[in-house]
Amino acid sequence: MPPLLKTVLDLFSQFAMIGGGLWLLWGAVALGGGLKDHSGPQIQSGIWQIVGGGLILAAAALFKTVAVGW
Repeated sequence: MPPLLKTVLDLFSQFAMIGGGLWLLWGAVALGGGLKDHSGPQIQSGIWQIVGGGLILAAAALFKTVAVGW
């Protein structure tokens, strides 16, 4: 794999991991707010946001292992 392509893929993977981590963290904040206020829709939204952040992190980790063969 050309060095430039590897650098771009690594940068993209790092960006996706940071974004997924922030999304997960914000979901935890939303979940905490919903639990404090006893707000069902906010609790559900926070849980799904946490799940989404976890999926983004998993996809970014999987993307990092992808090797483009040339």
